[in-house]
Amino acid sequence: MTAAAPSTAERTVATSHGSAVVLLDEVPRPAFLLALTHGAAGGVAAPDLLATRGAALAAGGAVARVVQPYRVRGARAPGSASRQDAAWIEVIATLWRAVDAIPLIQGGRSNGARLACRTAPQVGARAVIALAFPLHPPGHPERSRRDELRAAGAAVLAVSGSRDPFGTPGSADAGQVVVLDGDGHGLSKNPAAVAAAVSAWLRERVMKPA
Repeated sequence: MTAAAPSTAERTVATSHGSAVVLLDEVPRPAFLLALTHGAAGGVAAPDLLATRGAALAAGGAVARVVQPYRVRGARAPGSASRQDAAWIEVIATLWRAVDAIPLIQGGRSNGARLACRTAPQVGARAVIALAFPLHPPGHPERSRRDELRAAGAAVLAVSGSRDPFGTPGSADAGQVVVLDGDGHGLSKNPAAVAAAVSAWLRERVMKPA
């Protein structure tokens, strides 16, 4: 299927914890909305996020890349998880109304993947894409964040690099786990492989009729 060329609009969404900036790629009659966000100190132009965006657009979805309020303020760390989650939930409420409440998928890379998993039940996400989910701090596998990944309450695709010092999810942690050989936490070595994994997952797990 050939997707229509997206129309990208930048908008600001006010939340109780500051303003977020959203880059929204809209397509005619979108099949779903994919909301994506960045890592702790990163941005929405990361290679794996752009690859995921492309795969979703090709599948007929609208894509919102969200710069969270703390990054808009210039901070490099998200601070309180509860405040981060609350701001995200407000952003999603605004965006989902704007696209007629079509099925919602959300995702992110690293800290953004944690956020997407934590908030999926509250926002009613149908599925989650967890890119480079940081399973534990480097060198500290005993400080596992596995419960966050497992608590998404939705179908989860986890894509990680085999050389990620933050760890790699196992088959019991997500509905589908893709490990890219030789890639690290940035998932920048082979963005096409990220896109292929997302495309296949959208086709098999999300776009099929329930």
